[in-house]
Amino acid sequence: MKIFYGVQGTGNGHITRARVMARELYAAGIEVKFQFTGRPADKYFDMEAFNGYQARTGLTFHTEKGQVSYLKTALDAKPITFIKDMKELDLSAYDLVISDFEPVTAWAAKNQNIPVLGIGHQYAFNHDIPRAGSDPIADRVMKYFAPADIGVGLHWHHFGQPILPPIIDTPETPKNIINNKIIVYLPFEDQNDVIRLLAPFRNFDFHLYAPEPVVSTFGHITCNPQSRDGFQKDLYDCAGIISNAGFELASESLQMGKKILAKPLHAQMEQISNAAALQQLGYGHVMHDMNSSVIEHWLHDKRAVHITYPNTAKVLVQWIQDGMPRMDADFIDRIWNTVEVLRIES
Repeated sequence: MKIFYGVQGTGNGHITRARVMARELYAAGIEVKFQFTGRPADKYFDMEAFNGYQARTGLTFHTEKGQVSYLKTALDAKPITFIKDMKELDLSAYDLVISDFEPVTAWAAKNQNIPVLGIGHQYAFNHDIPRAGSDPIADRVMKYFAPADIGVGLHWHHFGQPILPPIIDTPETPKNIINNKIIVYLPFEDQNDVIRLLAPFRNFDFHLYAPEPVVSTFGHITCNPQSRDGFQKDLYDCAGIISNAGFELASESLQMGKKILAKPLHAQMEQISNAAALQQLGYGHVMHDMNSSVIEHWLHDKRAVHITYPNTAKVLVQWIQDGMPRMDADFIDRIWNTVEVLRIES
């Protein structure tokens, strides 16, 4: 079997999910070609897992000071380049096309009358799940950005819908936690503002990761360049994470039993909905603006949630090899019955 797999590269969550899928697809002996769009080709890092991947321009969202700007997104779009990339992508040699909310691959397949399997968190919004911050533009983006003929949605809970658990690595539970160690990943915020906000909390050690290098003059705030390995090492023994409300990082944090403080991007329906789901499920705390009082309260809250999710990627690869039969209620129930939720206090 030969698969062409398109991945949205604007944030790191889609890429993280693709790494797990790549491992299981390669282990099953499936030939896969990956394509990434949404950021400049020289801005990808730690991509060794994707043998001979290709990068194209694609489409992305413009963010400024923690908010999505639809106007600047439209102005920054390169429609001629997008159409050219879409028309140049020949998918005739592949048995299956998969899109993780990646528009060039999805629209190229649609243009060539090739069915598309969509795998990702965004496809869960085709079902009745917590939804907030919606508007007509967001609804159209979700529907038309990367359309799929079959959509497999992922979420932290099933909400009584035919969706699957997150696709994440399943590491061992950390044995030693550093209670005052906090990871900070707020890539869409002004990093100097983040540092100033964290500066008063000297009893905690903050490990900040950012897309562009920044300098901290505070001994309890360490600034790091983006690194998958470095981030994972810090995530392993930290007590909690302050981040935007992206799906994949919150999934990893829940899997490892970390407490979560999420700051959703303004005007970004998916992140606002993720924050609503975290609150509804009791899986994390939320701040809608950078707020020192909220941060202080969260830092001293010792409660967290530890969720053991199954190897959803392996389940999906086997399902693909079986011919992608309809996911009936029994299939969905069998998977979710393996999920274990434990509320802990450090």
